[in-house]
Amino acid sequence: ENPAFKRILNSVLADIQGGAGFGEALEKYPKVFGDVYVNMVKAGESAGILDEILKRLATQQEKNATIRKKVKSAMAYPIVLVVITIGAFFGLMLFVIPQIGTIIKDLGGPDAKLPLLTEIMLGISDVILSYWYIIFPLLGGAVYGALWYIGTPNGKNQWHHLLLKIPPINGIIKKVSVARFARTYSSLIGAGVSVIEAINVTARAIGNEVYVEALDKAATDVKNGEQLSAIIETYPNLFPSILSQMLSVGEDPGQTDTVLIKVADFYEEEVDVAIDGI
Repeated sequence: ENPAFKRILNSVLADIQGGAGFGEALEKYPKVFGDVYVNMVKAGESAGILDEILKRLATQQEKNATIRKKVKSAMAYPIVLVVITIGAFFGLMLFVIPQIGTIIKDLGGPDAKLPLLTEIMLGISDVILSYWYIIFPLLGGAVYGALWYIGTPNGKNQWHHLLLKIPPINGIIKKVSVARFARTYSSLIGAGVSVIEAINVTARAIGNEVYVEALDKAATDVKNGEQLSAIIETYPNLFPSILSQMLSVGEDPGQTDTVLIKVADFYEEEVDVAIDGI
């Protein structure tokens, strides 16, 4: 029903009819089909288990969409409250406080001694009334500048570091990241993707630059012969100890994908509880 998506699928269909592989055709649209999607499809094609891989992908997409919806719904209420609070503040400063100040001065006379807090409120109101044409553009520019900076690589990195230090947001971000790591990595490993490639793709799928840095280093260490479970254990601030323990359990019998699904399910439930708390 989506015209843009229909055009993309028609193009994918044309590429496949022209002899391209399914994964190769999807790879042309990275904004629609991400690295995880493309890599799993390619692995499924090469192993001849595309139907099983697409079932895994469907489950993963549904889980990710559910978490995103819950986070957005949890954040909607505080955002609305903040917007209303800011609107109420400026409404009071521009319309209500000046009226009250006039009434107080009329009642007390020009030499009346007002309480310090009242003087401060009247002073703020006077400044906003006198210089609103400077204050509002400055505020708008500051917000635009902050959003622009967060969109830059350096700003995004600093913003993600900051988010991981703010309670209780940091707890939810860590749980979402761990759940996403466990489910994505297990899906890629289960599809037959190499460990190095799975780590690299998973790093980008988590959506947090702090985790990208940690997993990029982990991929290098794994390439040098270290076990992923031992590397994960060196990041206690990002990954809980249960993740490295479960990875260690799964690495020996080659059941990493099965074990990590359990971890993903557990942390997705933890995310639900944390969001309900907020």
